[in-house]
Amino acid sequence: QVQLEESGGGLALPGGSLRLSCAVSGRQERRYVMGWFRQAPGKERELVAAISVGGTTIRYSPSVKGRFTITRDNAKDSVYLQMNSLRPEDTAVYYCVADEDLTTVVLTENGVDYWGKGTLVTVSS
Repeated sequence: QVQLEESGGGLALPGGSLRLSCAVSGRQERRYVMGWFRQAPGKERELVAAISVGGTTIRYSPSVKGRFTITRDNAKDSVYLQMNSLRPEDTAVYYCVADEDLTTVVLTENGVDYWGKGTLVTVSS
């Protein structure tokens, strides 16, 4: 079984920055497409960003494109989400995900194989 553990959430001011990290552990005979979903209060989960195994294919939600950057370090079995120019509407629980299907970075909530427990990001003055 694969475990995903997020860290780096917390409180940020509007316009501020946070960096989320996700460490992959457990049974790992292979690599995965990695990504971040988020769920704001009263809203459905949405894909924020996803990155291919080699890091060459990346997808962002239009709402975060230009502000958030997803990266990965396969040597450290980790994926990161740098969040800049944060807005109150970015407030949500952020989930790290891993998917065994390496053919796409268009991840869906029902199709993702592994989920972290989530980390809360609050953007407020």
